Amino acid sequence: MKVAYLVNQYPRTSHSFIRREIQALEAQGIEVLRFSVQPAPAEEESEEDKLEQERTRIVLQAGLAGHALATAAMLLRHPGAFLRALRLTVRLGWRSDRGLPRHLFYLAEACVLTPWLQAAGADHLHAHFGTNSAALAALCHELGGVPYSFTVHGPEEFDKPEFLGLEEKMHRAAFVVAISSFGKSQLYRWARHVDWPKVQVVRCGVGEDLLRAPLTPVPAVPRLVCVARLSEQKGHLLLLEAADRLARQGIDFELVLAGDGPLRAPIEALVAQLGLGDRVRLAGWMSGDEVRRAILSSRALVLPSFAEGLPVVVMEALALGRPVITSAVAGTPELVETGVTGWLVPAGSVEGLVAAMRAALAATPSRLSEMGRAGAALVATHHDAAREAASLATLFTASIQASPRGAAPAPTQAPVEARPAA
Repeated sequence: MKVAYLVNQYPRTSHSFIRREIQALEAQGIEVLRFSVQPAPAEEESEEDKLEQERTRIVLQAGLAGHALATAAMLLRHPGAFLRALRLTVRLGWRSDRGLPRHLFYLAEACVLTPWLQAAGADHLHAHFGTNSAALAALCHELGGVPYSFTVHGPEEFDKPEFLGLEEKMHRAAFVVAISSFGKSQLYRWARHVDWPKVQVVRCGVGEDLLRAPLTPVPAVPRLVCVARLSEQKGHLLLLEAADRLARQGIDFELVLAGDGPLRAPIEALVAQLGLGDRVRLAGWMSGDEVRRAILSSRALVLPSFAEGLPVVVMEALALGRPVITSAVAGTPELVETGVTGWLVPAGSVEGLVAAMRAALAATPSRLSEMGRAGAALVATHHDAAREAASLATLFTASIQASPRGAAPAPTQAPVEARPAA
């Protein structure tokens, strides 16, 4: 079985969960072909990501001339399939916030990628994220007949499902993966009822290195760590408000912010304005090993996000035996339970965040270790990368068996059904 993976930018440090998924599939004997729409951005790379980069073929590297020639060849050799793909392009692009011209370029990208898939003998195409990569997968299906699926992570897909044509992409897919029960419920909101059986939960997983690592005692040092891209979505400015209140209450603590991003300058300015320079440390980008050490040297991970899918760093912290303070958004309540594996706080509530941080700083190391053990057990049960990959492999096999390779049939027009109430 040959499965092609398609991501907008791969490999990336923040997409380590995709790399783990691919490696777990290969461990089960599935050949995985890697494709990325764009080159990955310049950033510090692990050795594993460097190896992945060597194995990944980039669509945009075909260049404008290559895209033009591939489009002309597809039109001349397979006019029927091209016209079907063009109709889908118009359907997706007409209401998109990215516009029809951008989607016409997606069609050109599909004309480049489809012959690559055919030459490599791909049996199935799987995209991560329901954005442009899923659109490209759907167009490749129209052009070449290979069945496709995609994994929806959120929150972007849930913020603008109509602009992304999520319903259309799900209707044409062999199956759609949600990474949490919450994600499944959101896909149900936008899928036609006839397509509900296509929606399957396959969670992001952590590898053996985390699942089998011995748990270490939680340190007594009053340190909390936030591992996240420095962006508005992650709630760093709210976290600094909470830190300021703790400082005013005379509570001793250190807060480490691991990560980088567009919000760095405003965060630095607020740290200076609040006089938190001796308590808050911006550590910048960290490698995977550095992130692990930062989590292990802290009492708890804190992630006050305003919107999420299901944060991989939360399951990594739990696997390492550290409790988590996080917002009760999206799929996080499926990982964090107050008093058991950490603390859930209302999203946007600085009061709730202060109370949870104070509780984590006041708890004894033995109590925090107990919570960490509960979190590690939960992750081992529900987020084992090998076990989740086996579920995904079963879905790939069923898709391939149900969809013989060949020219894509003209899509049938399903009756319009009323969506379930929100």
